[in-house]
Amino acid sequence: MTDPFAEVVTLLQPAMRFSKTVTAGGRWRVSRPATGEPFYCAVLEGASRLIVAGREPVTLHAGDFVLVPAAFEFSSTSIDPLPEGEISPVAVADGRSRVGDPDGPTDYRALIGHCAFGSPDAALLVSLLPEVLHVRGEPRLTALVGLVGDESRSGRPARDVVLERLLEVLFIDALRSAGATAPVGLVRGLADPRMAPVLRRIHESPAEAWSVARMASEAALSRSAFFERFTRVVGIAPMEYLLTWRMAMARQLLRQDGAGVAHVAERVGYGSASAFSVAFARHVGQPPARYARAEAAAG
Repeated sequence: MTDPFAEVVTLLQPAMRFSKTVTAGGRWRVSRPATGEPFYCAVLEGASRLIVAGREPVTLHAGDFVLVPAAFEFSSTSIDPLPEGEISPVAVADGRSRVGDPDGPTDYRALIGHCAFGSPDAALLVSLLPEVLHVRGEPRLTALVGLVGDESRSGRPARDVVLERLLEVLFIDALRSAGATAPVGLVRGLADPRMAPVLRRIHESPAEAWSVARMASEAALSRSAFFERFTRVVGIAPMEYLLTWRMAMARQLLRQDGAGVAHVAERVGYGSASAFSVAFARHVGQPPARYARAEAAAG
């Protein structure tokens, strides 16, 4: 059966931008603007607080892993932080950053990094993921992040290929580790015993004639109960999710050489090229044929 986690991560095309080890001591506070780049942090020693704009602060302990698929404005602080508005200087040397008291003992160590998503559909796909993913008690993730950091600083042959594969594994492992504790989104939906079969069937056969009634039947729920539960758990209405996934697939197919509009329309569940063209233009902002030509010219 199709694995939605793997499909979303593969379509996102994650690539390493940079990673570094951060150490800190005493009271400290660092802030970052909303870059839009995916951000991750694996705490190796000590504890800190992560404050993402518009959300409650998260306390991180050694072994915790945090993934922010689209980095909002955020701050990271010591447990006893500096006053609001006061920012610590950051010293950088040999790929490592030091925050807080430069001469005092180290009481915090973490591996942090930024990624980039190569897919033009990144914003669309990221909307299916939680805004902040916090995983605790998963040493596999800490080990994987360590491998990513080591490889990113190496000059070994095939470094970029290895990093691409490691990042895919890292993202998938982070998503599946979160499970039912994740905020609304695809991750939580796949941890729900009634929603998971429906989501997997949609990803497996997006071209089928899906309706809310048919999805409800797959979940063994009434239509109203299914609609309410899907929207609450996944964060968007069932047919909106189906449309989002179909459009992501369509854009990928149109970027492939020789994929005509009629063929793509059939692959993503439209009975005619004209109906697909109208839906695509409404969702993406331009007709599929023009989109395909622009992507071919850019490539």
